[in-house]
This record gives sequence, C-alpha cells and structure tokens, in this order.
Amino acid sequence: MKTKTLSKSLYFVFLFLFLSFKSLPQNNSNQFSILFYNVENLFDLDDDPQTEDDEFTPEGDRHWTYKRLNNKLLNLSKVILSSSGWTPPEIIALCEIENSAVLERLIKNTPLKAYPYKIIHKESPDHRGTDVAFLYNDKYFYPLEYQHHPLLSKSGLVVKTREILYVKGIFNEQDTLHFFINHWPSRYSGLLETKPLRIEAAQLLKQKVNELKSKYSSPKIIVLGDFNDQPSDESIKNHLGAVNVSDQIEPTGLYNLSADWPGTGLGTLKYQLQWFVFDQIIVSGSLLKQGSGLFVKIENASILKQSFLFEKDEKYGGLKPKRTYIGFKYNGGFSDHLPVLFKLEKEN
Repeated sequence: MKTKTLSKSLYFVFLFLFLSFKSLPQNNSNQFSILFYNVENLFDLDDDPQTEDDEFTPEGDRHWTYKRLNNKLLNLSKVILSSSGWTPPEIIALCEIENSAVLERLIKNTPLKAYPYKIIHKESPDHRGTDVAFLYNDKYFYPLEYQHHPLLSKSGLVVKTREILYVKGIFNEQDTLHFFINHWPSRYSGLLETKPLRIEAAQLLKQKVNELKSKYSSPKIIVLGDFNDQPSDESIKNHLGAVNVSDQIEPTGLYNLSADWPGTGLGTLKYQLQWFVFDQIIVSGSLLKQGSGLFVKIENASILKQSFLFEKDEKYGGLKPKRTYIGFKYNGGFSDHLPVLFKLEKEN
C-alpha cells in the first residue's frame, strides 16, 4: 500500500507540471518533433513462458515490482514531455518494450494521458520478447498502412530478433511520410560474431527503401533506430548506404543526420570510457530540400542532454546515462541510452 501511495504522489507532481504545459500553444505551427528512444527493458511484471523475461518479475533476479515499473513509466513520461520544449513530440518511436500492455500504461497512466497518443505495435520473434513501437499524436498523423519485416537467415528461417517496423501516413494533413523503426541485433555475443546479422538487417532495410523508391517519386523517408553500429560502420555506410549530408543532395539518397555526432565527445550510450552513437536519425534527400512541403535541417537533429538523464561516472570519470539497473542493482534511472530528436519544418 505504501508503494502505491508513493507512485501516486509522483504521478500527481508530473501531472500538475505537464498539464500546465497543455494550456500553452500546442506548437508554433511551423515545427514538429520526432523522438526515438531505446527505453532499456520496459517489461511488465508477468512471466511470458515463450520468452526469456524471467528476471523481470517480482521473483526474478532483478526483483521487478509494481513500484519499479511505475517509477520507470513516470521517468519515461518525464523524458518525453520535456524533450522538445513546451510541446511533446508528435511522433515517438521506441525500442526495448515488451508488449502493448506497457505501452498502454505509458500513455494512459502517466501525464502523457493529456495527449491523444495512439500505438502501432506487434509482438516480435525476439528471444527476450522486446519489440519496437510507434506512438503518434492523432491530431497530426494519420496512418495509412504499417508492416513488420522479420530478419531472415540465409536458409530462410526467422531470426529471433526485433523486426523492422514500417509505417506510412499523412503528417499534418500535408505530406506522406514513410517511417522505418529499427533495433538491430546487439553486440552482446561479440562484435565480429554478430556483425553479419547487422549487415543482413541493413540489407533488408535497404531492400524495403528501394521498393519505396520504385513505387513512389522521391518518397520522404525517415529511418530511426538503435542500430548497434555507429554511422561509419560497414552496415550503415556501405550496406544501407546512409552517408554524410553534403552540398550535393540526391532526393532518393539516404543521409545520416547523426554522422558527425561521434566527434562531439558525447554519444547515445557509454561503455567504460567510450561514448558510442548507436541511436541515429537517417532521412531521404527529399526531406533535406526546402520548397516541397515538410523538410528537415541537419542542425535540428540532436542527442537530448537534459541534466536529469545523467549521473556521475565514478569509475571512468565524467558523466554517464542514469539507467534503471547497474548490473542487477536497482538504480532508479531512465535508460542506458540517451534519446535522439529532430524537428520537421514546413514551408511558411
């Protein structure tokens, strides 16, 4: 009972703060925000016998409880609601969520309930049961279709990892946008051992992008995700073909708005001394050209750096993301990744 009282008090603090935002203008009518966030193990409390989620139960190794889940949801709502100034993002892409139930709790049992978010999600074949998801404010985005693309082995079997989510829709009653949400195979079993899987994911995504190019004239494509590779790695640069933004922009090319982030001294996650940029924003050249509806400027893509997302790194120096667990020790934070965000603009 004490746990629920604490959670409710936190809820009402956030609700008061962000309902006050709600009374302000919803946006400046010329910019719209899109957020991607690896939320690090957003699991429910139940043991799914089909997946390896046992540690995220009250009896599991992490002692995952109602209180901890509720605190995690409130923390995530704080990140989302503070991510783009006075107005929360119109589009939110997430990864490392277990199921629709936790997404429903996120948008209905936290201060996010003040906004009309809807969910696109499906259970993936991932062995841990984690998925990607797409949340949208239905005042600004109308989905037309969506598909989930599983990663297949060379023998044609489904690989037990996250699918690539494709969503097509009309944004702000103005432009048709094509989204691909990714969470590519991790490096957990070793960099070289897992590299072929990420190359296969890149090739699958490239195939789906090429299909759009053959179907539409200069489609406006947005690729978001945790790629478990950096912008200069072979999977991203060579196989997907996402390159640095240059003066010569081809409408059907793919351009990585995150390409220069590794040289800034900050990444989206930290391992020991080193920052990595695994979470990236990639767009088609058609979105980098003004004069044809919605567009994006490279300077409007960034890693979010709110102070509450960090804690002191006692072992390696500097700061690190304040995550939910450090090993199996509960830390009460947000995620081991930092969110990334960019703003779409429309012609005046």
